[in-house]
Amino acid sequence: MSFDFRPLTFDLSTTNTSTIMAKKIPYGISDYAEIAKHNFYYVDKTHFFETVEASPRFLFLIRPRRFGKSLWLNTMKAYYDVNTSNQFEELFGKTYIGQYPTEEKNSYLILSFNFSSVDADLGKVKSSFEEHCQQSFHSFYKAYQSILGKDFLIEFEQYKTAEARIEYIARYCQEKNLSIYLFIDEYDNFTNTILSQHGERTYADITHGNGFLRLFFNKLKAGTTDVGASIKKIFITGVSPVTLDDVTSGFNIAKNITTDAQFNSIIGFTEAEVITMLNYYKGEGLINEPIENLLVVMREWYNNYCFAEDCVDQKMYNSYMTLYFLDNYLSHEKIPNVLIDSNIKIDYGKLRHLIILDKKVNGNFSTIKRIAEEGEIRTSIVTSFPAEKLIKGENFVSLLYYFGILTIRRVEFGNIYLGVPNRAIREVLFSYIVEGYEDADIFKPNMMDFGDRMYDMAFKGVWKPAFDFLAEAINSQSSLREYVKGEKFIQTFHVIYMGLPTYYNSFAEYEMNKGFADLWLQPNFIVHKELPHSYLVEFKYAKREQEVELKNPESALVQKLNTEAAEQLHRYAADPRILASVGKTTLHLLRVIYCGWEMVSCEEVE
Repeated sequence: MSFDFRPLTFDLSTTNTSTIMAKKIPYGISDYAEIAKHNFYYVDKTHFFETVEASPRFLFLIRPRRFGKSLWLNTMKAYYDVNTSNQFEELFGKTYIGQYPTEEKNSYLILSFNFSSVDADLGKVKSSFEEHCQQSFHSFYKAYQSILGKDFLIEFEQYKTAEARIEYIARYCQEKNLSIYLFIDEYDNFTNTILSQHGERTYADITHGNGFLRLFFNKLKAGTTDVGASIKKIFITGVSPVTLDDVTSGFNIAKNITTDAQFNSIIGFTEAEVITMLNYYKGEGLINEPIENLLVVMREWYNNYCFAEDCVDQKMYNSYMTLYFLDNYLSHEKIPNVLIDSNIKIDYGKLRHLIILDKKVNGNFSTIKRIAEEGEIRTSIVTSFPAEKLIKGENFVSLLYYFGILTIRRVEFGNIYLGVPNRAIREVLFSYIVEGYEDADIFKPNMMDFGDRMYDMAFKGVWKPAFDFLAEAINSQSSLREYVKGEKFIQTFHVIYMGLPTYYNSFAEYEMNKGFADLWLQPNFIVHKELPHSYLVEFKYAKREQEVELKNPESALVQKLNTEAAEQLHRYAADPRILASVGKTTLHLLRVIYCGWEMVSCEEVE
């Protein structure tokens, strides 16, 4: 199935192009008006207004954090606001929707909330919610007082709670025959924090029964259902369906468009949009190397998100991370050494509660570890589930999909396979495992010691101490040995920890020459341009009952494993991609044999 998404990019400059500087990168900017008026580059998504208008009136969209949701809502607000009609040409004249406007342009009063500003502290959350709503109501009146009239405030001041005031606004506008477009950005921001820090019971006090959030959504629904109701349209964004499910009896009218193929690329960037952006800056003389050089890095670190199973051929880039990369590149004229914005790490770090509880790892940790070891997981995407069923296996995997930690990789015979989209998120996933081991007192390595050994491995070619360090950890800590079920654990354990220092990009099951290398330590030339050593590693594993045979160097088993490993390593080393990426480094071929949790041998293959 294919869709015409019309991915167009327009010049939003209102100044003579011969007299202006190149467009600025709108990194961290979610105000559409600022982007349109002040010479920022804009990837045009306004053709989606037609799709939105052809959809049900109340829509709910889930996308990962820092993916462009706020900018999208602010673009919609600027387009539909009755107050911006006199700015239409300035704001949208050179966009798709500016050239093909719909009948609904500039026809609504905009009532907007952003729940990310609500303080999740238990002692403050209700008052903070009320305060935010009051500020939104005040902004609403200030913007439309000439339309609402003086009578509005007389009765409005009599109501004190958010749910009472939203009810009044809806009723008053209904009587005046006024139409409201209501937006809620990050609807689940503070509830997710409360759920993670204080548990289900406290969370339920807010979202169930007479909880203030449930009552608020009750009134929203009421404002949409009467004959001539004033709340004509609603667009809500968030990062998971959990909170909406828990207030569902109060608000069960929104259509979830998260997995709808028509909206796969509504936010984020397609590759065509990224290439257009890169070509623009190259044309401005700000990129002095082949575009493909940048794309190789950006594809690996920021690409491959897919939100609809019918769109597996339309992968999306994280727009926030793409702009982070370009902002740094244009400022310093080189690829940034740090390819993940620290804000991304902070955002995803908040999800650790899903796998660690009371200093113990739960079943979700095993799921994370399994995904890290196998690379993907077959599942169905659950569209709705309450907080109390959050850790149920299929729900948890679906939650990882909504958060952007997993994405749709492929669909075979009706089965959806989810996988980690890119290197940036892989680092996040690996951090969960490292921090899970540490928080649960399973494995707390001396990272300074290990870092010294990795330095010697990278710059001196002294590799065995680093392998000895990890082998000793696996062998000596019984809590860690419990996880050793086969070669996959050994392989993933090395991939994770040897990738922590910045010397190497560590890959497991890296496909090459009709096989898959167990561990490819690719030199990270972005950070360390003169790195002299690189490594290909093949792991062999035998069960504990084969210990006697495995420790006999003359045994048939040892000879077989040695021969297999050597043959594989030499074949992988001849792969054109390896030859192209080792640079001037000395490539070491290492054979590592484990028996259960004990490393039996670690040697270089000639």
